[in-house]
Amino acid sequence: MLPVLLLIAVTLATLVTPHASDLGFLLGAIPPLAVLSYGPLATAVLGALATVSLVLPVTHLDRPGDTDLLTIVFVAVLSVFVSYVRSRRDAQLDTEREVGEAVQRAVMPPLPERVGDLRCVGFSRAAQDGTLLGGDFFDVRDGPYGVRAVMGDVQGHGLSAVRTVVALLGAFREAALDQRALEAVAARMDRRLVADSSGVRHAELFATAVLLEFSADSRTVRVVACGHPPPVLLRAGGARELTVAPGPPLGIGLLGVEPPKEATVTLNPGDRLLIATDGLWEARDASGRFYPMPERLAALADTGTAALPDALWEDVRHLGHRVDDDASVLVLAPEQSPR
Repeated sequence: MLPVLLLIAVTLATLVTPHASDLGFLLGAIPPLAVLSYGPLATAVLGALATVSLVLPVTHLDRPGDTDLLTIVFVAVLSVFVSYVRSRRDAQLDTEREVGEAVQRAVMPPLPERVGDLRCVGFSRAAQDGTLLGGDFFDVRDGPYGVRAVMGDVQGHGLSAVRTVVALLGAFREAALDQRALEAVAARMDRRLVADSSGVRHAELFATAVLLEFSADSRTVRVVACGHPPPVLLRAGGARELTVAPGPPLGIGLLGVEPPKEATVTLNPGDRLLIATDGLWEARDASGRFYPMPERLAALADTGTAALPDALWEDVRHLGHRVDDDASVLVLAPEQSPR
């Protein structure tokens, strides 16, 4: 709107009083300003109106000489060309963003509101500006061995981590259907990363992950942690980290040597589990202190399941903690079957 307002203001000023004739130079700024907001056609119209305003006797704009007038016309024509190039670039960026969103939906489709007897809510933000996909991933699947969920964090973030995310999600989705033991699902994901990095010098390809398996009646949950922060249990207005023996991260080939230890947790009606990646656990304030996840979740315990991930994110930002990594949250709310 600035170019239009500037044109109207200068024209009205010169019509009201001849003493405003020195404002004519401002009209030369209208075409370049139009480039920032308008397309080629609108830029051309504004450039033409600015030129006409300069030469109309009624505006008293000092009647510019041929050189000044040609300069303004040249600037207007050049602005139209720049606006055309910018419009083409913006259209290309829109197309690339649509492709990125399609890839994101293919790699990590939106979680359904319910998987079996489990309510699910996911939240993810990439650390790299302009990037839809980061190094975090999560999924919830129903299968022959119950509802299984995974939350993981690949080394690095941005587009460089997408390939690893795709490989790990594929391995999880297949193993969740085939492997009876939850540790075996983690081992399959570990083998996928080891295979992908074999023969690559200094690959340093690894990921942290936590896997969960809910019983058929949702009264217990099995947890396996591979270098990832444990889930936080929200119960009766409080919040605490689950005690899970940490196993080695995926991809360093130690799961066969040091297998992760499964922990089984009994769930009460109304219990919820929240899993977050390092981007939130390691968010720091100005004094370098980490975000106190369990304490803050206790303060947010009355927040509904659907709103909890967004409320947690807003709380992190409100307290002034800086998030430098990809940040993801997965909330799982089992609805227990009657005995």
